[in-house]
Amino acid sequence: MGGIHRIIVVGASAAGLTAAEALRRGGFPDSITLVGDERHLPYDRPPLSKQVLLGTWEPDRTAFRDDAAYQRLDLDLRLGVSATGLDLADRTVALSDGDPLPFDRLVIATGVRPGQLADGHQLAGVHVLRTLDDTVALRDDLTRASSVVVVGAGFLGSEAAAAARTLGLDVTLVDVAPTPLARQFGERLGGWVGDLHRDHGVHLRTGVGVAGLHGWERVSGVELADGTVLDADVVLVAIGSAPATDWLAGSGVPLDDGVLCDSTCQAAPGVYAAGDVARWYNRRFSRLMRVEHRMNATEQAMAVARNLLGEPTPFAPIPYCWTDQFDARIQAYGIFPPDAEMTVAHGDPADRRFVARYHSDDGGLVGVLGWNMPKELRAERAQLVEERREAVEHPV
Repeated sequence: MGGIHRIIVVGASAAGLTAAEALRRGGFPDSITLVGDERHLPYDRPPLSKQVLLGTWEPDRTAFRDDAAYQRLDLDLRLGVSATGLDLADRTVALSDGDPLPFDRLVIATGVRPGQLADGHQLAGVHVLRTLDDTVALRDDLTRASSVVVVGAGFLGSEAAAAARTLGLDVTLVDVAPTPLARQFGERLGGWVGDLHRDHGVHLRTGVGVAGLHGWERVSGVELADGTVLDADVVLVAIGSAPATDWLAGSGVPLDDGVLCDSTCQAAPGVYAAGDVARWYNRRFSRLMRVEHRMNATEQAMAVARNLLGEPTPFAPIPYCWTDQFDARIQAYGIFPPDAEMTVAHGDPADRRFVARYHSDDGGLVGVLGWNMPKELRAERAQLVEERREAVEHPV
């Protein structure tokens, strides 16, 4: 197919698997190698902090495909192996097992690595939550715990805190930001999320950072920057993440908070990126962005496959994300910059059923958010799509 015979996809993630499947659907008949540093076949990550942690799903339910599907895809699967380097001139990827792989085209879908505290991670009972194995280990620890401290009140931390509280544990949610989800949706929305957690018995310590962890061999407490020490049998650290790009250092692939791509998700000739690791120019919003959401990983991977095999087309989505916490489902479309102004368009936050609009400082609609109000949110999304269409059809 046009001189393309060997494609490597690094990252056995939602984005990586979707790219491989889309390449096959697009008619690519030759070699596709899928490299993943975990030994598991690709699986879905959003349920890890919700259904799997709660125990309502067994871990194997997160698998995307069964063995027969992989046989049909005819992939060269390299699981339990990580990429350690890239040589653009020789068109090879170096692997941790010492086996360099040649390629004609490369898709980078390595996702992100979880952030860690400065020290204390060596203590038993201290967890991060990124992989299936992380979740199984945390779930096992929670069965023997009574007090849990979650450090970080973003999506992952807030969801995990809700799950742990639903399991009946004493839970404290800590964040240096003034409210949960403040960085994602602003302090006003975050205040309502905080109220939701308090109403369900979660203790909130916001506006204060973590000074360190206490314990000998096993964690026993979390010391806050104000000197308070919180008892903890288990600590979950959910303080953000960083793009998994260490293996690309010195390769010539541009890196800047992820793999830096053009509007078609191409980072270098024949090299593309998709999912959490990709930072690309979204013409619909006239800005570079990197999106750590499940739906974007799928959509971007499909766009990469199309662009790799055919006529390059800008990838310009309306990003979508959701979070489930207690009895609340919060869904959001668009972007939510810190300077955006939020107004309630439907419903009432006091009833925990409402839709909000976010406008940028120039007055343009950039995001819409719904809390247990999906029908009204769909109508608002249509308006957002219409307002942002002009940026794609008539870029500056």
